Amino acid sequence: MAMIKSGGAAPGDRRVRRSRAALQSALIGLVEERDLSQISVADVVDRADVNRSTFYAHYQDVHELAEAACTSMIDELIGLVVSLDLARANLSDSVAPDPVLTAFFTHLVEHAGLYRSLLGPTGSARVIEHVRLRTTAAAHSSGYLGATDDVPPSDAADPSDIPHDVPAAFAAGALLGVAADWLQRGCPRTPLEMAILTKPLLLILPAAAGAPLKP
Repeated sequence: MAMIKSGGAAPGDRRVRRSRAALQSALIGLVEERDLSQISVADVVDRADVNRSTFYAHYQDVHELAEAACTSMIDELIGLVVSLDLARANLSDSVAPDPVLTAFFTHLVEHAGLYRSLLGPTGSARVIEHVRLRTTAAAHSSGYLGATDDVPPSDAADPSDIPHDVPAAFAAGALLGVAADWLQRGCPRTPLEMAILTKPLLLILPAAAGAPLKP
């Protein structure tokens, strides 16, 4: 059995983390250059400077690697959805830009190549579903759709912890649909403009879900 030094991790654990980090970093770099569908295992291992056996020791295929590589970035994106507080918004302010929505679209444009590849028509269905489910859970837990407090915000990205929530699923699908369309068109509007256009549409959802808005 490997001995773990006080305050540290086993050497094997460090090697696993380094290998996974190298593979994930390699994929993120490649996705910024070309579509995910055009990236092979050989491309990844060449960029990461590891052998194929190392790749298959951690991932079954490029799609599984893509999901793992994007987890931290998706978590950042989901964190923005969780912080939406439109249930307490004032309808008279519907045309005012929302800082959270602006940050959401800013995050997307800063990593446009990655999200365009992953969420576009030639992307990964597995990654798209992963993002959709986690965004649905975030919308449910954020409270802006009038959801109960049965799911703490810290667990908002875990789809297994929420009941069937149609308004949350609708909101997640709508937001991701708008984002994917914007990305595929080359982000013709600024993040601020996207926030201004999207906010009134999202304001309709809480009222429809039974969460009254301020007059």
